[in-house]
Amino acid sequence: MPTPFLTALPIRRLTLRDLTACADLSEDRGWPREEHKWSFLLTAGKGYGIDDPDGGLVSACVVTEYGPRERPDLGAIGMFLVAERYARQGIGRRLMRHVVSELGTTPLTLHATPNGRPLYEEIGFKVTGRTEMLRGHFTPGGRMPEVTTRAATAEDLTAIVRLDEEVFGADRTHIITRLPAFADRLCVAEERGRIVGYAAAWPNMDTHVAGPLIAHDTETAKALIASLAAHTNRPLRTDIDVRHEELLAWAKERGLASVAFNAVMTRGISELPGDWTRRFAPLTVAAG
Repeated sequence: MPTPFLTALPIRRLTLRDLTACADLSEDRGWPREEHKWSFLLTAGKGYGIDDPDGGLVSACVVTEYGPRERPDLGAIGMFLVAERYARQGIGRRLMRHVVSELGTTPLTLHATPNGRPLYEEIGFKVTGRTEMLRGHFTPGGRMPEVTTRAATAEDLTAIVRLDEEVFGADRTHIITRLPAFADRLCVAEERGRIVGYAAAWPNMDTHVAGPLIAHDTETAKALIASLAAHTNRPLRTDIDVRHEELLAWAKERGLASVAFNAVMTRGISELPGDWTRRFAPLTVAAG
């Protein structure tokens, strides 16, 4: 049970002014500081946190909503953290219940580690899928996909947004239009002059994260990963839906190793909207 001291601490909305405190909280729990990702999520989504009277944050998380602003189609919860000194005192449960209450009837999703899963199940989330995190230096080899890829331009954004909404199942315009500034590379795949896939690689500490990855088939997804890998010297990291077995096997053959599995959980819906057969990897597990 939370102590009276913790129960009295107010929950408030976070802003970019809290960026350093959020990064400090990540570091406190042994995560990378990830200022670049925190900044993106605090700008595109809603941060919630509890201040520590001694400085810093007791707990924090970010919610990214998709669809109409007045009635979102989906909310993704991520970056959920509790400071080590306050762990196992009920503060995380309190913050999560508050966020769920704030979002009302909005369907929710999150990616859960094995440690976090029991709390989320207690609050009504159910496992509906799984992703596998891969990381490593990509090595081209064998027969490479014969798919046309190129760097995206400003003129491509409308088509990318349209394709993304069709595949993701909700409007992510506020996310997609931020990708050119957030990512180091944004590329598209074309077929007969039509965009049939896109992917981004964004910097996260010493890696480049490949995501989102949207493609009309596995060969196109392979080509987009290869295109991203060809323009970085850093290790590549991505989180692939485990149902895409062919893509996972292909990536592992080319140097990406399995790091971890996360459970995809939902609340208020039985499965994620959209077309999973064309949705290969999220932007980040923190934003769905």
